[in-house]
Amino acid sequence: MITLKSKREVEKMAESGALLADVHKQLRTFIKPGITSWDIEVFVRNYIESHGGVAAQIGFEEYKYATCCSINDEICHGFPRKKVLKDGDLIKVDMCIDLNGAISDSCWSYSVGSATDETKHLMEVTKKALYLGIEQAKVGNRVGDIGHAIQTYVESEGYSVVRDFIAHGIGPTIHEEPFFAHYGEPGKGLRLKEGMTITIEPMVNAGLWQMEMEPNGWTAKTRDGSLSCQYEHSLAITKDGPVILTSQGEEGSY
Repeated sequence: MITLKSKREVEKMAESGALLADVHKQLRTFIKPGITSWDIEVFVRNYIESHGGVAAQIGFEEYKYATCCSINDEICHGFPRKKVLKDGDLIKVDMCIDLNGAISDSCWSYSVGSATDETKHLMEVTKKALYLGIEQAKVGNRVGDIGHAIQTYVESEGYSVVRDFIAHGIGPTIHEEPFFAHYGEPGKGLRLKEGMTITIEPMVNAGLWQMEMEPNGWTAKTRDGSLSCQYEHSLAITKDGPVILTSQGEEGSY
């Protein structure tokens, strides 16, 4: 069932999203060669809890960690671990926060140290794809409009959109309807209504879109070993257009 949020509910989700955005801002300088994704996990959990929030991913469908830390060819749901990050790695850090009962969800990609031109371009394209999708999140549009905007741009740049993982509604739980893909046809699918709160979270591969699962049953990797990138915001559908609830600052940059 799709729940339409009141103005007060959206405001509470924005407070949760502001805390989540603050965590990502801290990670901009925290992530560097020589640390581990377990260091990121500990930092994120401590930051969330010290600011009155709850790391909402812990216990969700028996997941054990505050973050998903996916490195290089890992698409999503990578476990934080004690493998040292090296210069040039690409890490995606995904998290959900519950702040006073309001949920937010956002993933951001980080280059560890210096990035290659290939990595920089993949990150730029993925981030722009996110915002092109958000531009389509208007009352009266359909979810296919979001997916089509993302897919056509990504493929025009020679990359591919992951098809096995999708966007979703959010609040009062982490995952709720509507569920929709980051590819598709314009004018198709569920129509967007004022009061919906959703995520848009394109996962973009430098190579083929196909994936394979790790034995842990959670972590997805690109089948061809190519790099994968992801950016995600939570947002509200309003009569005045989409409102990003996890904004880190200047849209299109953060």
